[in-house]
Amino acid sequence: MSKETNNSNDKKDRPLYVISVAAELVDMHPQTLRLYERKGLIEPSRSTGKTRLYSQRDIEHLQEIRRLTQELGVNLAGVEEVIKLRKRLSELQGKLEDQIDNIHEELQAALIRRALNPASSDDD
Repeated sequence: MSKETNNSNDKKDRPLYVISVAAELVDMHPQTLRLYERKGLIEPSRSTGKTRLYSQRDIEHLQEIRRLTQELGVNLAGVEEVIKLRKRLSELQGKLEDQIDNIHEELQAALIRRALNPASSDDD
């Protein structure tokens, strides 16, 4: 991942919004955000005074939950499954990308070896 992407991700993960502001941003009641937290659908950061602080990523996550529940009619159990599946898919995608990177490095190394020692390439 490039530094730009990391910085972008860091900014999205920075806790910025108290619950009242977060609720307003996603057009939900603060109690709904508390419910989602109790159900494990969202995990806001906490200040030293235990105040919930929501990041931009949390806001995007809440917007997606809202879309699933209100526009698509998915219940909270379904939302939880969708979140789990997306997380698993993301993990698998990361592993696949790592494997592709490793194969690419191995191919590059093989090409360099072949270029440095062309006589042994006839043996392959």
